[in-house]
Amino acid sequence: MANFAIALAQINVTVGDIAGNTEKIISAYDDAFAKGAELVVFPELCLIGYPPEDLVLVSAFRAAAMQALSELAKHTVGKAAMIVGSVWDNALVTSGEDESIYNAAILLEAGSVTHVQPKTLLPNYGIFDEKRLFDSEVPEVIGWRGHKLGVLVCEDVWSPDLAVELQEQGAEILIVINASPFEIGKMESRLEVSRAAVEASNLPLVYVNLVGGQDDIVFDGGSFALAADGKITAQLLQFEEIVCVIPSVAEGYASKKGDTSTALRFAQDDKWQLWSAMKLGLTDYVGKNGFKGVLLGLSGGIDSAVTAALAVDALGANQVRGVLLPSPYSSNDSNEDALELAKNLGIHTDTISITPAMEVIEELLNPVFKDAAWMENVAIGGNIQARIRGQILMALSNKTGFMLLSTGNKSEIAVGYTTMYGDACGGYNVIKDLYKTQVYTLANWRNLQGKIIPERTITKPPSAELKPDQRDSDELPPYDLLDAVLELHIEGRMSAEEIVAEGFEKPVVEKILGMVRLSEYKRRQSCPGVKLSSMLFGKDRRYPLTNKF
Repeated sequence: MANFAIALAQINVTVGDIAGNTEKIISAYDDAFAKGAELVVFPELCLIGYPPEDLVLVSAFRAAAMQALSELAKHTVGKAAMIVGSVWDNALVTSGEDESIYNAAILLEAGSVTHVQPKTLLPNYGIFDEKRLFDSEVPEVIGWRGHKLGVLVCEDVWSPDLAVELQEQGAEILIVINASPFEIGKMESRLEVSRAAVEASNLPLVYVNLVGGQDDIVFDGGSFALAADGKITAQLLQFEEIVCVIPSVAEGYASKKGDTSTALRFAQDDKWQLWSAMKLGLTDYVGKNGFKGVLLGLSGGIDSAVTAALAVDALGANQVRGVLLPSPYSSNDSNEDALELAKNLGIHTDTISITPAMEVIEELLNPVFKDAAWMENVAIGGNIQARIRGQILMALSNKTGFMLLSTGNKSEIAVGYTTMYGDACGGYNVIKDLYKTQVYTLANWRNLQGKIIPERTITKPPSAELKPDQRDSDELPPYDLLDAVLELHIEGRMSAEEIVAEGFEKPVVEKILGMVRLSEYKRRQSCPGVKLSSMLFGKDRRYPLTNKF
């Protein structure tokens, strides 16, 4: 029986920072050993960070990882064992006779590498690109201190057959190391597939996941342990670094009064998860890349308001700057709402009118355009206004060292209702994967935690205010209709005919899908943003720019 103290080390690492990740692993290991752990389990590829992408193809990178593994092994002399996820380069231990490269779970004990378990199932969809980088092997039971361990690497647990194979080899427990990205509903999916593995093998299971932001991916942690009957015996909080020691795998974690280290968070709703994921994604993107803070344009609209609130929640008010860039078409209401938001958040603001720049450009172009009303044309004058704002914001970013946040939502990005080199400017976009209706939902949810966003920002009709009396509804269907069609097309991969069969009007569907197709080139140039759904624009959804289908 698997009756030993095991630690789940849910840590936040950085891709490529092998030295820093090694220090973090040692710190968590020492903490777990001091708490009585006999075996400390770390997440998938935590030594090098996930996803490492083409760093894996660099021989010096692999060599550095192998050297770090040797250093970690030395740290286990006379202490607990550890299972750590890393790249494994067989050529460096076989003098080139075997050049296999693995995404592996590696057992370190008594100063040595005692077992290397390569990942078996290499995912090659969405954000995953492992078949190009790694080789694979079938799993083998690991003998350790009189026990038999069945170790699976992330995708492997999605096949109950592998769990059964390990059980047939005599495994007493399934240990699953993971770098499983966040998306809504993913936590429930992990539980479901893990319970399927438990049911098929009749073995207890521990599941250790990464936590932290890496570019457009957020790992949400949520590591857990299951008894052989599928009951949760330990659960770590999502979106936090935690080291939890389970004194007895057979009995689970006996929580003490006041100890919240295994408090359940499955009950938290989608809104909390979305906000937490965006917060962590922005925190780590700014921190891991060394930015001083962030700045953004404050229009008085819902998108910039939610982005600003998220930024302050993630970084603190002193690391967020707002910029008001009014034009002759900006309403007093919008300016007032932007200033009220900034006051509520406690952030520094600057106000720079773009009217003088508009007048200069108008004077330059009038002889060519020969149309007195061209500046009120959204396709011409509207884009010029957006690009003036983009230039000013980028100049401020260059001057201050604060990264510019783009504030476009998924609905607008999908249909191209955004200006390249204008409002699309920025280094990161926390709401990139939120539909407009979701932005409104989260604005209301955030105000329930403490009123920040002005009520008028939420209730007024959305407008880019690029010409007199402009409304988004002048050019787009109502957002509830637009988002319903977009979700069926993007997440559901449905064609126009299939969406019409769901009860939507054919002309509306064809118009929306036509806008999506024609704006692919804009999305190809958009900045990264937090993955929240199963279909983030970028790595999840990739279509040709020239496309007649």
